[in-house]
Amino acid sequence: MNLSQRIEICWSGLGITVTADLDDRNAGLAEALWEALPYRSLQGHALVAGHHLFHVAPVHDLLHLPAAHRVDRRTVPDGTVFCSRLQHLGIKYGTLTEPMPATPVGQVVPGDLDALAEAGRAVWDSVYSSKKPVMAEVRRAGKVSGHRVPRLRAAAPETDALIGEVHAETERIWLVPPQELVDVHDGRFRSGAGSYGTVLTTMLFVNGETRPLGYNVYSGLVRAAREGMPLPSLRHMARTLIAVPAEFLAYCGLEKLGTFTEQVLDHLERLQTRDDFVAVMAHMALYINCLGGWNLHLFPWQAGDRLVPAEAQR
Repeated sequence: MNLSQRIEICWSGLGITVTADLDDRNAGLAEALWEALPYRSLQGHALVAGHHLFHVAPVHDLLHLPAAHRVDRRTVPDGTVFCSRLQHLGIKYGTLTEPMPATPVGQVVPGDLDALAEAGRAVWDSVYSSKKPVMAEVRRAGKVSGHRVPRLRAAAPETDALIGEVHAETERIWLVPPQELVDVHDGRFRSGAGSYGTVLTTMLFVNGETRPLGYNVYSGLVRAAREGMPLPSLRHMARTLIAVPAEFLAYCGLEKLGTFTEQVLDHLERLQTRDDFVAVMAHMALYINCLGGWNLHLFPWQAGDRLVPAEAQR
């Protein structure tokens, strides 16, 4: 363990800060996180797996860096810190039920575990019911606060300009919910989406299509490029995987995503280097993962309270 790589995770709105030490179990991931600090992000909470905090980390390399040390999240100590290819920084703070392999990068110090659990409960209330956003700041311990969304560069000027547009929009919505998603969750659909005037159905499908588009499609294209897939094959896979979900999401209200998707697809043949391809796809992944985080926060999960089994209410 390199004690010089000590971080603080602060939820200023809750008045809670915890300290964690990064370690060498997955040194590449830990170093990528360390180099990206400081940053702020909307704090999320697991909705299925149990007592787990996560947020989207503005770290492009998390999409593809190898991770040799994997664990079953259920079996590790509370306070374990993870970085994942879903572009998440996660922290276990209690019981988990999902047998998901995860890649640990550090550990919250023992004296802060009670504060971590307090933060976990407050974030659950934020995500599930109150809808008041909680922001996390991750910084090097003892260092000044700050925030940035890193920008990758492309050699081709037109490609670099496209990246600049996506980066600017990502920065704009990183800490403030995009109006398009606010409209979706207020039931305003310019296209008329929602059979028989329903609202929850469209919200559900927007959530269900956005997450895999970022987690699997764009991040998968980045990994494939870094692992050596030829550019013609990468372009073919991009055309095959991107268009349909993005067209549907644009119809449901995410028109900015639809516009960016059209630009990316029109631009594919101009991506003549692997690095330029990676830069475009990585920025689209981060943008869509940001949309996904806001989706999870804004969705009215409390609408399912009546479905809770009686034995779980005791």
